[in-house]
This record gives sequence, structure tokens and C-alpha cells, in this order.
Amino acid sequence: MVRRRLTFSGMVQGVGFRYRSYYIAESLGLTGWVKNQWDGKVLMEVQGSEDAIDRLIINLGKQRFIYIEDIDIRDIPVDEHEKSFEIR
Repeated sequence: MVRRRLTFSGMVQGVGFRYRSYYIAESLGLTGWVKNQWDGKVLMEVQGSEDAIDRLIINLGKQRFIYIEDIDIRDIPVDEHEKSFEIR
């Protein structure tokens, strides 16, 4: 189990990015959250297996209208109490 903080840039706001993130993360059994940033980026903290997190990123990149230009990925401590994925 790992937890990562992902900062997505590109065409990621106003295109359903957070909602698609939610549904994909839920389908993969991931926990965490996603929210828009003031600078047009999207911030996500996601927790689960490395493989599931990789599949989340790949699936987001395949969505219509979403264009991910860059992803800043950082490992952060696991949250033992988190139970679901949410949109903030």
C-alpha cells in the first residue's frame, strides 16, 4: 500500500476530471481525494496498490476532453483511517 500526491496540469479543469477520477478510483478500490487548485491544476491524494494508481493515471489519460500535460508525483505517508475516495 502506497499513498501519492499527484498534481495534474494541462486541460484538467472544466472537463469532468474530478468526477472521472472519482469513478475510476472507486472502481480500482483506491482511497483519497481530488480537488481543483486556483492555478488551473488538479491536486489528488490517492492510496492503494502501485499498480492500481498507475491504472488510474493511464485511464484518466484516455478520457475524452482531458489532456494531461504534466504530473508531479510525490510519495507521502499512508493514511490508515481513510475509507473512500472523495471530490473536494
